[in-house]
Amino acid sequence: MKKSTLAKVLLAVAVTAGTAMQAQAHRVWILPSSTVLSGEDPYVTFDAAVSNTIFFPDFVGLSVGDLQARGPGGEEVALENASKGKYRTTFDLQLKREGTYKVSRASAGLRAFWKDAEGERHMWPGRGESADDSEFDTAVPKDAKDLRVFRGSRRIETFVTAGQPSDEIFAPTGVGLELVPVTHPNDLYTGETAQFKLLIDGEPAKNAEVVLIAGGSRYRDSQGEITAKSDAEGQFSVTWPSAGRYFMEAKYEDDRAAAPATGRRGQYSATFEVLPL
Repeated sequence: MKKSTLAKVLLAVAVTAGTAMQAQAHRVWILPSSTVLSGEDPYVTFDAAVSNTIFFPDFVGLSVGDLQARGPGGEEVALENASKGKYRTTFDLQLKREGTYKVSRASAGLRAFWKDAEGERHMWPGRGESADDSEFDTAVPKDAKDLRVFRGSRRIETFVTAGQPSDEIFAPTGVGLELVPVTHPNDLYTGETAQFKLLIDGEPAKNAEVVLIAGGSRYRDSQGEITAKSDAEGQFSVTWPSAGRYFMEAKYEDDRAAAPATGRRGQYSATFEVLPL
């Protein structure tokens, strides 16, 4: 085979592999324009999307109805000027009270995977769909081949603070994989070490896998991932190498689930802003 032909084949293989990797790398994020604000009744604008590249909208915007904002006392705060585009969703949040606000999307429930008599794979609920656990008995065949049932949860969050930071918004719900900050997420600085705690259904999430990626990866040769694993108390720490916005993703799995599930899975992601000293 000529060198030029071989080079073309290798390039085609690389492009195909890269495309396949991107297809599996969709991440969901909510990105505030600012995280630390002052003044009277400041506003923050948010982008929310599912994308192949962190903080670069190139796949689909999030549904506005799935997003929720809560104020320093846990009260629900209205999203203003919400609009869903093809690649991203945008909205504004007015910070009327001093303290820390949370913008999030959360879901939890049963998920099942199986094969039919012809060997075709099935899943319930379908990809991107939600369903009530009460529908499980009628939607999933009990004698299905290779039946696997999990109780799963997914939570996406980001935090912004007006004036003095507060902690009330971090009270865990006891459902799914959750983050309880030890270091306030709006008090992060370059070169300093931040500590966080992960809970699964209200208990320490031991050995959860954590990945952090700085924004701007579109313009880097590598993702530059920072990895960590939670300890027996569910805690982990990260030392910020540079200022900027970071995407964090944590995953947890075990076999401690109530029937009909045989395992539970939790996924958590958040967006942080690290400021220069």
